[in-house]
Amino acid sequence: MGAGRVVVIDGGYESYAAEAELLRGAGYALDLFPGDRHDLEGKLAFAQDAVGMLVRWSELDDSALSKVLSVRCIVRYGIGYDNIDIAAASKRGIKVCNVQGYANHAVSDHALALILACTRSLPMALDTLRANYAAPPRQYMPELRDMTLGIVGLGRIGGTLCVKARPLFKNVLACDPYIADERFIALGAVQSTLDTVLSESDVVSIHCSLTDETRRMFDKDALERMRTTAILVNTARGPVIDEEALLTALDGGKLYAAGLDVFWDEPPLANREPLIAHPHVVATGHYAWYSNAARQELQRRAAENMLAMLDGETPEDCLNPEACPQG
Repeated sequence: MGAGRVVVIDGGYESYAAEAELLRGAGYALDLFPGDRHDLEGKLAFAQDAVGMLVRWSELDDSALSKVLSVRCIVRYGIGYDNIDIAAASKRGIKVCNVQGYANHAVSDHALALILACTRSLPMALDTLRANYAAPPRQYMPELRDMTLGIVGLGRIGGTLCVKARPLFKNVLACDPYIADERFIALGAVQSTLDTVLSESDVVSIHCSLTDETRRMFDKDALERMRTTAILVNTARGPVIDEEALLTALDGGKLYAAGLDVFWDEPPLANREPLIAHPHVVATGHYAWYSNAARQELQRRAAENMLAMLDGETPEDCLNPEACPQG
């Protein structure tokens, strides 16, 4: 049985009863930071004597981690972990987990919804309903059965999308240099290079992690390699796309449409309004991960991962199993 505090420094969920019950059963108290979401210094002060932190968006670099010396374990609510300096955490003997695979269906469903909304030009439909009833918002409107889907990142979510999309699309291409050849075959995706996915796909759906390698992957050059009739969908991480280049491509008719659930700055800054309100963009507020089932699984598994690490175990979701607690 443990003893001590585990703190939630980034709130927003309706209830934390599941985490509190699991942690309390092992002798830990769960405390929620009551302050402003942008008050990082206040969050770090709140976590002074905590042994574990549950986080969402707070940036935890080496400087921040130096102010929470009692913390032994961090769990990121979600899959992405680009806001946590894993190397700095490892250096300090802090184990870090995310929660992998909890939203495979929710995110892939959302990606499909964005694809369909863009294909059918739904952002423009309300404007034409009264002004030009029964007329399509755009003259070019393809059907999925004639289209090729390209998936960038064939991990859990990209793979789930592939299975759902195969009966809908004419072809499914995928690129992922970190996935075994056998997975492409098993999922029925044609293993391709990024260049091939960009040049031959009618829809490109992004499902890769944000790393130094993928940041601004979809820059001006990449977007110019796509078809002018192509649709770009991003439910992964905002900085994978150069948003200025995307807006230029949409304004210039170099891209048909975009479906975006994530952005460079979250929430998006006011200067992103031309992109969000663009007539050829379907924009949603980073909730692709959400469904009732996914949210419940996320919170439960976050608490389970925290408990496992506090007990000296290394969960499957651990991002730095080499980290050793400092004595």
